[in-house]
Amino acid sequence: MQELSLVIAELLGMSLAGDRKWYREFFEDGKAIARCNYYPPCKQSELTLGTGPHADPNAFTILQQDEVSGLDVFTGGRWSSVPPVPGALVINVGDTFEALSNGEYKSCLHRAVVNPDKERRSIAYFVSPRLDKVIRPPPELIAGVDGDGNGDRRKFPDFTWLQLLEFTQTRHRVDDETLRFFVDYLRSAPGAN
Repeated sequence: MQELSLVIAELLGMSLAGDRKWYREFFEDGKAIARCNYYPPCKQSELTLGTGPHADPNAFTILQQDEVSGLDVFTGGRWSSVPPVPGALVINVGDTFEALSNGEYKSCLHRAVVNPDKERRSIAYFVSPRLDKVIRPPPELIAGVDGDGNGDRRKFPDFTWLQLLEFTQTRHRVDDETLRFFVDYLRSAPGAN
């Protein structure tokens, strides 16, 4: 899975028209956590969620679904089901990659719904950089002059994965606004620019 995550990072980097190796090298010493999910059937599935709406705080998640549908993504102002495809993986971009891409990629707001008749299983592999790695986009995504005449177009302040992780553990539960609240928190800290 580590090699697959590095290939995905490289492909994401290529799509940003940058140095294809930059993202791969960024994650080479990264960390990942695998989680097995089980959602039992629920006759009143409209009354519960397997997991509420949220965007993952990590860089990206590689998801293997079984044959039972249950992943929804919020796009175009509505929830849409992501039907399982045998042998396929789903890649969800998280908050850390949104910051690393300078907002070119957006965190994927998603949820898990339960099925009224069938149990559902999935395996999620959460990819993150090393805890102390500074989250800053590659130079080609931030170089240039912005509207204020500054030489940098960064949309997010520098931070480490550890800072974001601690924020989600102590100050703000993971939801669709985590990155925005985290950035506000960083910018309001003493000594922040």
